[in-house]
Amino acid sequence: MDRSKLEELLKAIASGAVSPQDGLESIKNLPYQDIGFANLDSHRGLRQGMPEVVFCPGKSSAQIVEIMRTLYANHDLLLATRATAEVAAEVRAELPGVVYREQARALTLGDIPEADKSLPAVNIICAGTADVPVAEEAALLLETCAVPFTRLYDVGVAGIHRLLDRLPELRRNHITIVIAGMDGALPSVVGGLLEGPVIAVPTSIGYGTSFQGIAPLLTMLNSCAAGLTVVNIDNGFGAAVAAVRVVSLARTRV
Repeated sequence: MDRSKLEELLKAIASGAVSPQDGLESIKNLPYQDIGFANLDSHRGLRQGMPEVVFCPGKSSAQIVEIMRTLYANHDLLLATRATAEVAAEVRAELPGVVYREQARALTLGDIPEADKSLPAVNIICAGTADVPVAEEAALLLETCAVPFTRLYDVGVAGIHRLLDRLPELRRNHITIVIAGMDGALPSVVGGLLEGPVIAVPTSIGYGTSFQGIAPLLTMLNSCAAGLTVVNIDNGFGAAVAAVRVVSLARTRV
């Protein structure tokens, strides 16, 4: 149950529109629901401001459908990550409201909110076109949280002028996610140019000695740009959640 739904329920109980017994029935499954093959954290929205997110790999389409259906009963919006096109088609056949974001490789159920322009904005930068799926995973999570953001793609260090031309625009935003494979050098460059938090995402894009993302991961962990935050390989979702946490902290201090 997310904050808005719980607030609506409490107001209905206070006004007498809903009896205390019916209200208790609505929230009895907090903080989690046991559906046999999974324990669904229905309390996450209250604790963290965003609902449970479904990780699709390793789950059958039937399990994903059941998880999403159960969670959606108490949430306005759901996200399921790393869904293949085949899984997406099977889930959509059972849940017609589901939308598949092919580039982000993710499913959504519910309405995406308008960006809240009062919140700190995020840059999403990626080094090459092959990194775009990871960038779009990050972008979708920001969308579901109503966080405004700017995309800047294919601006790797092999043509650094492409990045420098947009520097004034990038400096207007508060937080930056930088996604790169190959040598993984771009986050260090960006970290030396921008003032706000920089979150680096290594990707598995590259030739043999990139070791499926380990080489850029090590580059980012050894960056000479002080204060660079690094998440796991291909983890656009985790980078975006880190950015949302920074935004949430800024919101509470406004």
